[in-house]
Amino acid sequence: MTRTFKSLLWGSCVALAAGCVIGKSESFIFTADLPPNFAYYAIAKYAPAEGETCTVTLDDNPYLGFNREWRTEYKSEHEIPIYRTVKGCRLVIYKIDLEINATYGKTRGDFSGDTTAIAIRKELEEQYKGTFDAAGESAINGQCQWLFRTSGKTRILRKLLDCKKVDAQGMVTKGRPVGAYTLDQLPGKTVKMNIRLADEERPGWGDTWVKVPNGWKRCLGKGLEDQDAYCFGNYKDFSTFKMPDGRTCTIYPGCTE
Repeated sequence: MTRTFKSLLWGSCVALAAGCVIGKSESFIFTADLPPNFAYYAIAKYAPAEGETCTVTLDDNPYLGFNREWRTEYKSEHEIPIYRTVKGCRLVIYKIDLEINATYGKTRGDFSGDTTAIAIRKELEEQYKGTFDAAGESAINGQCQWLFRTSGKTRILRKLLDCKKVDAQGMVTKGRPVGAYTLDQLPGKTVKMNIRLADEERPGWGDTWVKVPNGWKRCLGKGLEDQDAYCFGNYKDFSTFKMPDGRTCTIYPGCTE
């Protein structure tokens, strides 16, 4: 199950009622190109700027949340302030926590997600710094893959989302699709997260499913009471399982052979 970020209120600088306007020199655009049924949730984190002696606490709402209600009020593009002032304290952004969520069924629990982040510092070694093209856009590329498993005595099919970074050569790496930038890189620029979906799904863990010509079959294990149900060399006895929509199936993803 995906980790849920703490709900946070908008800071006073971006409250529409206050009429605050963010200048392009103190903001940048974050956007994402995601597969169907995907959405992101972001929290921009701030701390007192260099030279400030003030302090802020979580009660002062120093963070900004974007797409907190991603199921019903999703926007792919947001303008993110680099600097903010909260209770007279000038703050500077230092991180964006990102949660990539995706739904695979119609009920509220039929979703999963993975996390990543963007680090923002005054200085960074060149090998870690993101780069921008002539149009002022920087890309963070990644690939997400569905991992399927079963849960409970009826072996209901559930999915977990696993997201990895894609390098400059288009190869999937072991790390998350993270990004890193210096403060002076960001004003007026655009950071875009590009996520593709792997062509094939795979079992979530271990020796629990058997690959057959038209899909995957679930090993029986010691019986339906066996929640782990590893194959243990028995690749002939299989169990049924239930799809999220309630269908009883013998093979995934086609349900019937």
